Amino acid sequence: MRALFVFTPPESKRFIAKAVSQLPEVTNAKEKESILIGHGSTNVRVAEEILGQCPEPDKFLSGEVINGILCITQAEEKPPMIVVRKGELVPPELTMEETLKDFGAGSVFIKGANAVDPEGNAGVFVAHPSAGTIGFAYGILSARGCQLIVPVGLEKLVPSVKKAAQHLGQDTLYYCMGIKIGMLPIVNAKVITEVEAFGILFGLDAIHIGGGGVNGSEGSVVLVAEGEKKGLDQAIKLIESIKGEAPLRPKKSLCINCLPTSPSTLVSPDEQFAEGETKHCMFRGKKEEELPPFIGKRPD
Repeated sequence: MRALFVFTPPESKRFIAKAVSQLPEVTNAKEKESILIGHGSTNVRVAEEILGQCPEPDKFLSGEVINGILCITQAEEKPPMIVVRKGELVPPELTMEETLKDFGAGSVFIKGANAVDPEGNAGVFVAHPSAGTIGFAYGILSARGCQLIVPVGLEKLVPSVKKAAQHLGQDTLYYCMGIKIGMLPIVNAKVITEVEAFGILFGLDAIHIGGGGVNGSEGSVVLVAEGEKKGLDQAIKLIESIKGEAPLRPKKSLCINCLPTSPSTLVSPDEQFAEGETKHCMFRGKKEEELPPFIGKRPD
């Protein structure tokens, strides 16, 4: 039997988050090991599903596509990453190396992505010159064999993460509509899209058949799920319950003084950039009233 479903981006985030929270490695790590949940719009929903809440959800982001450009959140407004050790919320350490000190094969690191391809590779935009959170963590996670889980919606599907990464790099861009980025490709993670979520939650096979939308449904993805009637009925009930999921309402950073700094290092924000190097964004240094008309202003 078959059933067809349409997910807006906020609905996809909630659906994927519900699946991530049910993964055996996540439930085990929550009780017996460690979990780190990085900033990101999908991870807001992941935190809510795993822990029941996310601190300041509209601010629990780092990089963002917002107001029609690539941007970041205001550093001093952003809450810390979420770290859970044997069921207890604990504050992250000052550096990523210290935070991951006790992470082993049973621990879980959850990081969103900006791209996913048909081969199951994920790509993360990096605005920090040292690649930020994932840049500081990826080597440690890969070396130790920690479990890296990447929840990402199919609205971010690209033909090839490898090819995308080969055509990016902060210092290679003559023009960038917003903050300059590179891409860190991730090839050894467990990537969870809507397709995998159907299997995890209901034991159903799913096929991505299309997407798009208008009038608030922009970026939607359309999938057909196949399987037994019981699983389809369960899927219908859950997915109908998350229809109308509200989007987050984050703010962009103030352009006048923004820097894509990282809390994963002890080096001060000013020292994270070479002397005089502030050309990471074409809008840096501008007051809100000086920004081009195509960029919506940051609300008070």
